[in-house]
Amino acid sequence: MKKILIIGSGGAGKSTLARELETILGLEVIHLDTWYWNPGWIETPKTKWQSIIQDLTLRESWIMDGNYSGTVDVRLSVADTVIFFGFSPTFMFVASN
Repeated sequence: MKKILIIGSGGAGKSTLARELETILGLEVIHLDTWYWNPGWIETPKTKWQSIIQDLTLRESWIMDGNYSGTVDVRLSVADTVIFFGFSPTFMFVASN
């Protein structure tokens, strides 16, 4: 596992799991919210966001936490492991190559 994508419902525990996996696996965590939101809660323009996602996914390894449906296809295409949290924090689905 070198590129782990964690997606799912807000508040389900994505960031918490990402931090735990970072400790266990030693992989960099990329919290997409910190890349998407600018000061004053200003959204990143869509074209710039697409470019940021392309650059982030090219990194050798990562744990990426966040949804952002407009770029999920790009992230899914390069992830080797996907963890999906459902509406309840007790529901989790893991798929890996």
